[in-house]
Amino acid sequence: MNVFVLNAGRSGSTAFTRACEHITNYTAGHESRRSIVGPGRLAYPDDHIEADNRLIWFAGRLQEAYGDRAMYVHLRRDIDETVASYVARYDVGLFRAYRRHILWRVPHESDPEPVARDFVSTVTSNIELYLRDKTRVMDFQLEDSSTAFPRFWRWIGAEGDLDAALAEFAKWHNASAGGTERRAATGMTP
Repeated sequence: MNVFVLNAGRSGSTAFTRACEHITNYTAGHESRRSIVGPGRLAYPDDHIEADNRLIWFAGRLQEAYGDRAMYVHLRRDIDETVASYVARYDVGLFRAYRRHILWRVPHESDPEPVARDFVSTVTSNIELYLRDKTRVMDFQLEDSSTAFPRFWRWIGAEGDLDAALAEFAKWHNASAGGTERRAATGMTP
């Protein structure tokens, strides 16, 4: 059974994947096929957990390849924290592409906060639309990982080291440069 972790990005997908690496009866990857073009882009091995915020941009192909035969996690993080993280990465990756090419050349000097909020809202609504007819869906709030991940573990029938998996959520993964999100709230350091 494949598990896809859909998210808006800047939502803890790296920590989620690192936690899943402590599962012995599944493989886990984070954006593991991001540079592959064509049919191989979604050719994941069986019993694999994949977290990739780009997957929702392939919704039609994901439906064709997996549809309701897979399990889906909608990984979410506090909207203000997610937006702040994107603001810190205004000129990077998907957010840059969204601002410059999808919205069509939003001026660089524009206030990044409303653009980031629009991006997160758009991706979230795309995920919700994709998942609306799926029968195996779990909402996962990053801030509740200490209770949500054990529930996820049981839901997929995971085997391995749950304590080591949970410890991954206490680490700082893939932090935005100068980011203050969870670090400020928890006193954590990267």
